[in-house]
Amino acid sequence: MQSSYSILALTVAAGGPLVAERLVTQLGVYPAAGGAAFGVTRTNAATKGDLVPVDVQGTSIVEAGAVVALDQPLMADAEGRVVPLTAGKVGVGRAMGAATASGDRIEVLLIPTAQVAA
Repeated sequence: MQSSYSILALTVAAGGPLVAERLVTQLGVYPAAGGAAFGVTRTNAATKGDLVPVDVQGTSIVEAGAVVALDQPLMADAEGRVVPLTAGKVGVGRAMGAATASGDRIEVLLIPTAQVAA
């Protein structure tokens, strides 16, 4: 059984259609592959401007875009799914479960990706 424990959920205005359980930015769009994410959508958005609750701290159920091992560091793909982290990319979370195929849903421990420049 999968569960999620959101410590903080905020609302984002969708920049276009969105699918639930995917990573998004604060602009309400999917991040670039390996880019920073704000959180995970809880619901779908049909059109631009729809308000979507987004888990930003804690754990969340996220769709995998590839095979993922338990405890593997994760990044976003271009469709907002989680995939294994590769060198030089931004980590967004850690797998709390395994995905045996693209499309599987797994619990992810979210890691804030705020990047502060000095």
